[in-house]
Amino acid sequence: MQYKKLNSRILCLIFFGFIGQVEAQNTSNYWQQHVDYSMEVDMNVENFQYTGTQKLVYTNNSPDEITRVYYHLYFNAFQPGSEMDMRLQNIADPDGRMTTPEKKSRIASLTETEIGYLHPISLKQDGQDVKFNEEGTVLVVDLVKPIPAGAKTTFDMEFKGQVPVQIRRSGRNNKDGVALSMSQWYPKLAEYDFEGWHADPYIAREFHGVWGDFDVKLTIDKNYIVGGTGYLQNPQEIGHGYEVPGTKVKKQRGKTLTWHFKAPMVHDFMWAADPEYVHDTLQMEDGPTLHFLYKNDSIYRDTWTKVQPLTEKAMRFFNKNIGEYPYKQYSVIQGGDGGMEYAMATLITGGDKSGSVIGTMIHELAHSWFQHILATNEAKHEWMDEGFTSFVSALCSNEIREQNKRNPFERSYNSYFNLVASGNEQPQTTHADRYESNRPYGSSAYSKGSVFLSQLGYVIGQDKLMEALQKYYTDFKFKHPVPNDIKRSAEKVSGMELDWYLMDWTQTTNTIDYGIKEVVADGEKTKISMERLGLMPMPIDVLVVYNDGTQETFYAPLRMMRGEKENPYSQLKRTVLEDWAWANPSYGFSVDRPLEDIKAIMIDPSQLMADVNQNNNIWQPTPMPKN
Repeated sequence: MQYKKLNSRILCLIFFGFIGQVEAQNTSNYWQQHVDYSMEVDMNVENFQYTGTQKLVYTNNSPDEITRVYYHLYFNAFQPGSEMDMRLQNIADPDGRMTTPEKKSRIASLTETEIGYLHPISLKQDGQDVKFNEEGTVLVVDLVKPIPAGAKTTFDMEFKGQVPVQIRRSGRNNKDGVALSMSQWYPKLAEYDFEGWHADPYIAREFHGVWGDFDVKLTIDKNYIVGGTGYLQNPQEIGHGYEVPGTKVKKQRGKTLTWHFKAPMVHDFMWAADPEYVHDTLQMEDGPTLHFLYKNDSIYRDTWTKVQPLTEKAMRFFNKNIGEYPYKQYSVIQGGDGGMEYAMATLITGGDKSGSVIGTMIHELAHSWFQHILATNEAKHEWMDEGFTSFVSALCSNEIREQNKRNPFERSYNSYFNLVASGNEQPQTTHADRYESNRPYGSSAYSKGSVFLSQLGYVIGQDKLMEALQKYYTDFKFKHPVPNDIKRSAEKVSGMELDWYLMDWTQTTNTIDYGIKEVVADGEKTKISMERLGLMPMPIDVLVVYNDGTQETFYAPLRMMRGEKENPYSQLKRTVLEDWAWANPSYGFSVDRPLEDIKAIMIDPSQLMADVNQNNNIWQPTPMPKN
């Protein structure tokens, strides 16, 4: 690692090495459920209502007999009086996208023709009618017969829905004029895992889904162009830029077209449609086909043209540093609000500011790994997908956009420090819906979640961190990893014990605060005393800079780690000190140079340790008074 010359903050240049994958973890006791969806949907673009049929084959891979199942009915959230509406009306800092300029809920004023709804009309299990009950955004289904462990059952449903006026993620006629942003639009079976059912009501937060295969036929006005999850099965009947070059398009007759998509091994299915979409494609060499759908408007074309080559660069970056993207296509689509990731695609608004759209694209594409391949339960562990995505997208942006930031994670650290200072921090184990307000949720999920990884690099070494991420991907892709899984990946790569790190950082609001307490002369040596002021333990790097321009580092391993990281500053001499046991609030060591030789001493020159009070991390001699 190379250093910049010492300045007032003694900052050091940060870089990351990337190591290949290692052997897989033993996941032989792991199980997860499986679904196979077959749906046929008719969309009326005049009144934004739709009807559909759904055949769902559910495989119970659990060791349990199941007597009840749950479906999510997300569109029911967009109705006055819904839980989402009530939360919006009562939270201290409501989402500005969902409120009027007067900070009133936009959902509360929706009319009957503007609301969203999703209602089952009939439901059968293996041909027999079953009892079901709508409870807001959750459908409760009592089975005709239990599903034994290892068995399958088939559910056949007829349903109807209405697309709400666009308020959050889903909806019609968004602010960019996109007609249909169809996310969370179908009756979606809830996940059942080793913890039981996860049938959370929809209150505008995160999602969780069952891995499976989707076969979807969508009938819509023939002038509409559709993009989203899945591979189009009938491109020669559709045209609109999807047809195979050199072959004749044989469009279906009538006023509508039926688009047929298949999506293998995903846990969600999104689509968007508009009659004014431009459809561009970019075929990556030895990679997926990239699709771009955006409004045919001059204010958008420049931005969406710039997005395309950077999407390819971002895809290559993530492939190299996390693992290969497993699907044959990815779509970037104008729609929704802000940006939101879905299986094989994302919805992004805007285009008049290219920097914002490009940054959002990088973040949402990164979610293809951290959520749509490594499918954590976002409602319970939102910091794992949002935080890890923020971490790797910051690295990606720094490289492909040539930002050349000294510390690409500085924004995340500052946001975390502000969260601590606010006094409103809640543990990261807090359910996404249970945060007292929106701002602490965002800082905890995105910023503190990102710092979890960048700081882990400080603990085990940056090369080991990237190796651990690749191992995590290899071992848990197409699964539902939990926090212990990333910890175990890091432990197996580094050889260290890291339970303390996961526990203190995610399960408590303990903070890190180490300081240089005293520096005194000891003959031809110098004694340095440090103190632990915060409750969270950490190993400590100390940089000593001498008046002659030389530097060296000292490393105090944390005893409970049972290991040591490699020297992160290979061009500098490093002395490994005795372990610092957490219960000891103070720690001292000696430097074999006299006090007058020392220009400055700094704890953690990388500044990757999230020390909440860095004012006590630096010591410099008191200047002699002038005569």
